[in-house]
Amino acid sequence: MTTDQYHEPPEELSAEVRTFARMCASLSEEAEAIGWYEQRIAVEQDDTAREIMLDSLGEEYKHFSMELEFLLRAKPKWREIAQGILFKDGDIVSHGEKAEAEAG
Repeated sequence: MTTDQYHEPPEELSAEVRTFARMCASLSEEAEAIGWYEQRIAVEQDDTAREIMLDSLGEEYKHFSMELEFLLRAKPKWREIAQGILFKDGDIVSHGEKAEAEAG
């Protein structure tokens, strides 16, 4: 059975590649959910409902972060580039260009 997450025939992909694809899809879904919660929270007038949504948003942040960490562990070059960009002050694009150029 094929799904939209594969661009090659799944039966030709290793289990490792299929897992990686599933985690990429999950990461994308978590990012989408974060965007939805941000929009809902921005317009919600009921304080209790907004607090529940904020709690749910925290769960989405956690899931996104765990999935990203899984993917970064699977791809050392990606991790190396990310470490040159994430959690640094200054120009994001400059950090990105430098990290990419220096990646092994």
